[in-house]
Amino acid sequence: MTDSEGRPGTDDAPLPRILGNTASIAEAGAESTGALWRLAEPGRQLDANLVRIPAHGHIDAHAEPDLDVLLLVVTGGGTLGRAEQPQTLEPGTLVWLPHGSVRSLTAGENGMAYVTVHRRRPGMRIGRR
Repeated sequence: MTDSEGRPGTDDAPLPRILGNTASIAEAGAESTGALWRLAEPGRQLDANLVRIPAHGHIDAHAEPDLDVLLLVVTGGGTLGRAEQPQTLEPGTLVWLPHGSVRSLTAGENGMAYVTVHRRRPGMRIGRR
């Protein structure tokens, strides 16, 4: 039996690959604000972003009505605002933001970089009314 026998999809399956190092990307973009990196691989089922908020910057309270979001703090820290008591965020903090939940983010004195991952939104379609 060869190595590929008995393993489904080995002939035409896409290959896993390293896309980057989030800490290095965040460090290189330490003076930047907004998305430092976006997952842009063709055929993907997920969207992911590495986002940086400058020191004491914030993202206002909002709700994502359709998508659950997973957030991982990479560098810096801050606060997750929510309906109840605010939560402290630090490197390594992993947060689940269920769809419909109201949340805000405020970076601390060193700013904050974090990765978000969620199901890919369908592309916009032009249709008839």
